[in-house]
Parts: sequence; structure tokens; C-alpha cells
Amino acid sequence: MVINRWLNSVANAGKNLLRRSARNRNTITALCRELYSNKGEALGIALADEVAVAYARLSEVKKADFFHRLAANYNPDPELINRCAADYRDTLSLEAYRALAQAVESPRQTLFRRINMAPRGTRTVVNMREDLLALMPADDSLRAVDDDLQHLLSSWFNPGFLKLRTLDWDSPASVLEKLIEYEAVHEMQGWDDLRRRLDAQDRRCFGFFHPALPDEPLIFVEVALVASVSSSVQSILAPQDGAVDQERLKTAIFYSISNCQPGLRGISFGNFLIKQVVMRLKEELPQLDEFATLSPIPGFRAWLNRVLADEQQTLLGAQDAALLGALDSSHWYQDEGLNSRLQPLLMRLCARYLLQEKRGSVPLDPVARFHLGNGASIARINWLGDISSKGLQQSAGLLVNYEYDLEEVEEHHEAFLNRGEIASTPAVRKLLIGQS
Repeated sequence: MVINRWLNSVANAGKNLLRRSARNRNTITALCRELYSNKGEALGIALADEVAVAYARLSEVKKADFFHRLAANYNPDPELINRCAADYRDTLSLEAYRALAQAVESPRQTLFRRINMAPRGTRTVVNMREDLLALMPADDSLRAVDDDLQHLLSSWFNPGFLKLRTLDWDSPASVLEKLIEYEAVHEMQGWDDLRRRLDAQDRRCFGFFHPALPDEPLIFVEVALVASVSSSVQSILAPQDGAVDQERLKTAIFYSISNCQPGLRGISFGNFLIKQVVMRLKEELPQLDEFATLSPIPGFRAWLNRVLADEQQTLLGAQDAALLGALDSSHWYQDEGLNSRLQPLLMRLCARYLLQEKRGSVPLDPVARFHLGNGASIARINWLGDISSKGLQQSAGLLVNYEYDLEEVEEHHEAFLNRGEIASTPAVRKLLIGQS
């Protein structure tokens, strides 16, 4: 990209300045200190590049030490905040407001912005957050550092910057390798499997890209074109032989949506991402009239296990609780008699989990939050929709269809965000009371 060539040129000029101004820069801490205090552009880009290189060379232990130094040494000045707050309270002036806003902003944000000036600065900052997230479960003292990174990345990866691209077998090999690496829903079985998902007449794949990471998809969406809404992912993933009758393809099924950047976890890429894919498909294939997902329910079994472990729970009777113990067997779904007893119970519990179990005002399930926030409705829960070991482990083999109705997407989106309403079909709501 032109911008990267320009940054590299400026960085090289700045490195000449670095060599002429010999200082103690033998540690990433010293480099960051000088980068933070530097005002010049050429020298700043060169220093940012040095920080990016130094960070990439750190061991896991030294990365942890680096983040602890950021947490300790780059905090806002509380006395300055108090003085500015008092001044603003007394004057309510624009100047006092600006001074207060500057005082409360963490110096870490300034440092991260300056690191971002390097040719690979954005990549470095995203990598930093990925490493930080790995440390945080065992170290809550780093939360303030993550707050700063999340704040910056949320603005840098504003959905207005994202570009939708169709991916196919002719896409760059570096991008195709990342599709195999980051497929998080249904693991790809090598290059032949990838080609089937990209090159077949009844398959499409789309990626969302950011200008700062032009060759790295942020999210990719895999689509199966079928005659009607699918209920089993195994049928979608199975190899297909023979020609495809394009006229029979009336439904687009989004069967895998993967986030390729662990460092951007929790960063919202905005709503209506799937609607963009729907509109692109509609342009290419006007005969498509149904758009739905075939989605995992990744938190269902974990929630069910918590219910079973709760001695105070009233959701299950002793007989139902004992029946659910059969799920611990890896081949329980092959027993037809057991299936007939488990199906109504699990379908009811899954409907409750998706429709009623919430964290605050939003659904407990992360995939449900994503699609409902995008304006979808819960159309159908599918019994034994995914009998892979992963599917059985995370959702007892159940899958859900989220439907995207172009005439209702915005209405569902607004109702979900503003009133917490979950759009669903009567068939799904009937499951709550055990009706089929």
C-alpha cells in the first residue's frame, strides 16, 4: 500500500536521526519512554518502528513485565484530574472542559497511538492486546491497560472503515491460509476442504477487511446456497458430487462466521454486517428469497451444567436431571429410545436458554447476542443439527437457525437494543412449554 511505503520511507529517515542521537535505548521501556516524550514525526515513526520490533522479540515473561510497567507508569495524574474537575465545576468553560478531558485520558493511550505510527503499528497494537488478554484471567491488575487498548481499537476499527470482499480460490494464498487457520466453527480438513467451500457453485465466502490490515481478514463468513433452510451442518459440510441446479438455490445459509483476530475480541464491528453479505448475495443471485444461519449454541451445555450443579435450582425435577446425565456418554445420540426422551426436554431447555437466560439485558449466549443485535430472529432450533464431538460437547448437538428478513432486520435490531426484545417464531416460543 502507498501509505505503508510512505511510512517506511519516513521511518528510514528517522532511523538516521536515531543513529545520530545516541541514547540509552537498549530496552523497550526506554524506547517507549522516548517515544512518549518525542514530538517530531520522522523520529517518532522511527521510534515507533523500533518499539514494534522490540516487542515482537520479547519472551512471554518479558511481555508480562512490559504490561505491568505500562500499568504502573502510564496512569493519569489524580491530583491534576481533581484540579481540572474543580475548575470545570466552577467555570463550566470550554477551556476547563478541554483541560479536564486531557487530564483524565490515560498516557497509555498516547503511547499506543504513537506506536500505531509504525509501518506495522496497528498489527503490533492488535498483537499486544491478544497477549494481554491471555494474561488477564490470572492478573486483574492489567485491566486498566486493556480498557485503554479496547477504547482505541474500538475507534480504529470503526465499521465505516471495513470493506467487504468476496473470497475465492483465486484469492491470495496468504489470505487462504488464514481462512484455514482461523476457522473457529467447523474446522477445515486441509486445502481440499477449503477449495470445496470456496470454489463450488453452491458455496460463497466473504471477508471483512480493514485498510490498516489489508491482507488479513477480520471476519469471514461462509455461505451455503441450498433449496431450503438447513437443519444439519453435517449435510452442508459433506462433499457434493455432480452439477448444481442454480434455479433450485433459493436459500442462503450462513454456516460459519469466524473472527480472525483474537486481539480484537470484544471490539464491535457494528451491526448489519450480515445484512451487507445478504445484499451482496442478492445482487449476484436475485432468486434467493431466504437468508438464515445454521449457528452453534456455544454456551448451552455450560449453562446446563451449572443448572444441574445448583442444589437450589427448581428448573429440573429429579427424573429430568437424571436423564440429562446420559449426555456424558459420547454416543448417547445413537440410542433412539434415549433420544425420544431427551429431545423434548433439551429442546425446551434450549429455548429457555436462548429466549430467557440473560446477562444484564442481553442474552447469555454470545452467538445469539451477535445475530439478534444484527437484526435476526430465532427461527428454529434443530435437534441433532451437529453431531460432531464439538457440537455434542458445547450444545448437546443442537443448532439454531437465525433468520434475516430484509424487511424486518432494522425493526428487530431496534427492538433488541432499545427494549431487550428477542424476535422469535411461534414454534420456538412453544418449546418453552414443551409443545412441538
